[in-house]
Amino acid sequence: MQKQGISEKRFWIQRLSKTSLRALHILGIVGVGGGILLSVDKTQWLNYWYLAMTTGSILMLWEIVRDWRWLIQLKGVLTLVKVGLLGLFVPLANFKPELLIVILFLSVIVSHGPAGLRHYSIMHRRQIDSKKEIKG
Repeated sequence: MQKQGISEKRFWIQRLSKTSLRALHILGIVGVGGGILLSVDKTQWLNYWYLAMTTGSILMLWEIVRDWRWLIQLKGVLTLVKVGLLGLFVPLANFKPELLIVILFLSVIVSHGPAGLRHYSIMHRRQIDSKKEIKG
C-alpha cells in the first residue's frame, strides 16, 4: 500500500504516529473537559491540560508543515479560532464551561464536516485541495 510516493513502512509509521497523537490529544481534552464541566479543582486536571496543549500544538504543526494551505482552509482557520477561544479562558474564567462547549462544537465541525466545508479556502472563496494527508 503506497501513498503519496512514500514506502509502505513510512506510511504506516506516519499513520500510527498521527493516530497516537490524536488519541493522546482526545485523552487530554476529556480530562480537561471533565475537570472544567464538573468544577473539579484545577490541580487535578492540569496534567491533562498540558497533554492536550502539547499534542494539539504538535498536530497543528504537522498540518502546517505538510501543507501551508491548511492555514487558509476552514479546518485550519477554525482550529486557530479554537486556540483564540482557549486564550479567553484567562480573562473570561467564569465562562470556561461555555467556551469549552463552543470549542468542542467547532472540533466536531472540523473533524467530521464534509470535505467541501473543511477544505474551503477563505482566501479563494472555494474549495481547494491540499496535498494528500496521512489520516489518523
